[in-house]
Amino acid sequence: MKISQIEHLGIGVQSIEAALPFFEEVLGLKCYAIEEVADQKVKTAFLKCGEVKLELLEPTSPESTIQKWIDKGGRGVHHVAFRVEDGVAEALAELDGKGIRLIDKAPRKGAENLNIAFLHPKSTCGILTELCEP
Repeated sequence: MKISQIEHLGIGVQSIEAALPFFEEVLGLKCYAIEEVADQKVKTAFLKCGEVKLELLEPTSPESTIQKWIDKGGRGVHHVAFRVEDGVAEALAELDGKGIRLIDKAPRKGAENLNIAFLHPKSTCGILTELCEP
């Protein structure tokens, strides 16, 4: 598996509308896209910071994994996403072979039309890890 860069940092927020002023007015970043990912029950907002994107994640349902995370006291960075050059499916097969616990057994569509898959924090030093490819 070849990781080329941090693709984005996922940040859980209760409200994108309430969070954006901090990122835009205080930090000077600019939101360039907002979209809903219905099957994940989230609305996302993307901001660019150099080559790395910040993805604000707002739950759209009480059943959203983001809402459940927030309800458990989660605030701030929710996950780290890495871009893989040799494909998410190939990376999952390699990691599965190394005994890494997979949340997703196969890639699925995520925000910005990326192919994504998550690795379980119990196998990744407590960090929810996402693999991405365009």
